[in-house]
Amino acid sequence: MKEIKKFAAQGDVMFRRVSALPDGFEPTDDNVVAHSETGHNHVAVGQLQRYENTADPMISYIVAKGPVEIEHHRPWDTHEKLKLLNDGPGETVWEIRRQREHTPEGWQMVMD
Repeated sequence: MKEIKKFAAQGDVMFRRVSALPDGFEPTDDNVVAHSETGHNHVAVGQLQRYENTADPMISYIVAKGPVEIEHHRPWDTHEKLKLLNDGPGETVWEIRRQREHTPEGWQMVMD
């Protein structure tokens, strides 16, 4: 398991520690940080709250009260788990971005 303090990528998902949750994001009950087109989702496990914004579904946030493990749900060829570490006592905010690519039709999600 890789322990992450500031920045990491797992497949088509990027995690970056930020100073605060931006305005416009609402809490969600879903801890799936990236739904995959082939059914192998990336899931956050730990004491956390995930936030999303319907205006841009490619960006979400996690507010964590401790370390968060990112699991890759697929029975074969899985990514190594990531452990997003807190910077100390209190909450840590992680930005989650899905990889995008520009096509003649416009921006679209990269398929993992």
